[in-house]
Amino acid sequence: MGIATDIIILVLTAFFCGLVMQRLHQPLILGYILAGIILGPHTGGVTVRDIHDIELLAEIGVALLLFALGLEFSLKDLRPVKYIALIGTPLQMVLTIGFGYAIGRLFGWEWKTALWFGSLISLSSTMVILKTLMNQGWLGTLSSKVMIGMLIIQDLAVVPLMIILPQLNNPAGGISVLGLAFIKAALFLVAMFFLGTRLLPYLLKTIAEIGSRELFILAITAIGLGVGYTTYLVGLSFAFGAFIAGMVLSESDYGHQALSDIIPLRDLFGLLFFASVGMLLDPRFLLSHFTLILLLVVVVSIGKGCIFALLARLFRYRNVIPLAVGLGLFQVGEFSFVLARIGVASQSITSEFYNMFLTMAVVTMVLTPLISSQTSRLYSLKKRWVQNEPLEALNFPEDELRNHVVIAGCGRIGMQIAEMLQQLAIPFVLVELDQMRIERAKAAGFPIVYGDGSQEVVQEALRIERAALLVVTIPGIVVARSIISHARKINSGIRVVARMSDPDFFDVFNELQVTDLVYPEFEAGLEMIRQVLLYLRIPVPEIQHHTENLRHQLLTQAATPAEGYRTLGQMRAAEQQFDLQWVEIDTDNPLIEKSIAEAEIRKITGVSIVGIIRNGTLQTNPEPSFRFRQHDLVAIIGSIQARHKFHCFINPLSEKCVVLP
Repeated sequence: MGIATDIIILVLTAFFCGLVMQRLHQPLILGYILAGIILGPHTGGVTVRDIHDIELLAEIGVALLLFALGLEFSLKDLRPVKYIALIGTPLQMVLTIGFGYAIGRLFGWEWKTALWFGSLISLSSTMVILKTLMNQGWLGTLSSKVMIGMLIIQDLAVVPLMIILPQLNNPAGGISVLGLAFIKAALFLVAMFFLGTRLLPYLLKTIAEIGSRELFILAITAIGLGVGYTTYLVGLSFAFGAFIAGMVLSESDYGHQALSDIIPLRDLFGLLFFASVGMLLDPRFLLSHFTLILLLVVVVSIGKGCIFALLARLFRYRNVIPLAVGLGLFQVGEFSFVLARIGVASQSITSEFYNMFLTMAVVTMVLTPLISSQTSRLYSLKKRWVQNEPLEALNFPEDELRNHVVIAGCGRIGMQIAEMLQQLAIPFVLVELDQMRIERAKAAGFPIVYGDGSQEVVQEALRIERAALLVVTIPGIVVARSIISHARKINSGIRVVARMSDPDFFDVFNELQVTDLVYPEFEAGLEMIRQVLLYLRIPVPEIQHHTENLRHQLLTQAATPAEGYRTLGQMRAAEQQFDLQWVEIDTDNPLIEKSIAEAEIRKITGVSIVGIIRNGTLQTNPEPSFRFRQHDLVAIIGSIQARHKFHCFINPLSEKCVVLP
């Protein structure tokens, strides 16, 4: 079966290796790389025969990943990082090339070899860091945008490096070829943003109108790979063309659907890429040159990471961003492999140097998910060590905060609470560690502190000792418990409202003496039950009875001393007992043309008429002389029994109201 057999074996091996990594709580890409090592030509046993074909398919994975990235990130998303991307990246590459050249000269390499080494390590891995960011849930944060912006410019820089490095002995010829490549890139970008922005969305619209999901998926795949192949034909990067195609489509109405359809294909071909990286690793070469490889990995990783972190600081990025960028982009990139092959083909570098560099690069890729995942932990340690580091506080009121609400977490729920408090002119402050959410809150004009809400220095900035209420919208129980416990140490009398992500956490919140809990998934389920039963024309009082029973069951299954939860359930049930409901006056309704006084509604049913909407106009507390008309919307308030009597009063033939003899 040829390559089909190789792919089947590779997918099966990657599945089991990925399963092992998942059980070990490690990123899946490490499992894919392990599968490549197992099936590679250097380990014996079952071996993939057509490795070159797998590498070619892996290039499609890189292109699809960048195509999906382009669909997810528009030009608007990259504007906040344009300066560090356009200016900082070339500066980073120059500094890294100089750093690598110095390392090479210290090892006694020729100046050309040292220059090649510096150029090779100046590139970082777009594929590895994007997959790592996805797995860690950091994609969309400001730090991820900084990394992506710099990676894009690095990928563009591959083209001039491929031209310049082999031409070191003929500088004049290299400059002319480089100029031609620059003209091609400029023409391609102009064509894509002036023609592609009109042609490609129109093409997708036409395909979508046909109504074939299969054809739509084929169309977006063809666009991503087709545009990438066009750039390859004109001498530019295949993956770069796919990325630009994705960015063009992201501005259309079909960008979100295109992204959701391309993700499974992207992940499958991405597996092939990481497996092909593992196949390049020769364990025997690594063992025989272990000291040299280890020394190079340590020196390159630390030096390159420091360069990225310092540049982030230079461009005025603060808090966790320099650390995240340094720990994310320290590795060597996949395009360095392509560049290294050109070096071997042009006899600019030796095969021994190629194998050494290849092994070192693969090791840095393998280490990336492990090291990048330590960002939050290292940042927390840094905050403890550097107590005097100024916190970023935005939109703070001039007056001192007092009796205010502290909202921990600036996601959708936190933003909704903040919007309502702002409308009611109630003082509040948000605390968040995600830079993307901070930018959103900043744009809305909300007072917000950048930091970890469980840290003492952050809580001091929040004036937690003078706060009246703490609202914890963060679903993670570990973080929520830390925030609440530290807040109670500073302000023992503070009231806490917390989000609960699982009923199993009742015990934890009970220990923290937090009884005001909201379980969003449960509330959403109750609302869906209400909607379903309303559609099935179940009477409203019966719907309320069933849903409140479910709520009571949840609350009474809480921790052993569940008096607080039962009280909370009874309070909520009491609220529902007197819930306001709207009733439409249909044709043949006995209330039509009667006044409220004539109908004696309060006397007969026990409900009160508190509002009527007629022709889109609301009348509150209508007079007793008000007469009902067809299509009036009547607001009633009363107990469940009273509302049931009212429904039977206006619809006596209902099955729920007819009394059988």
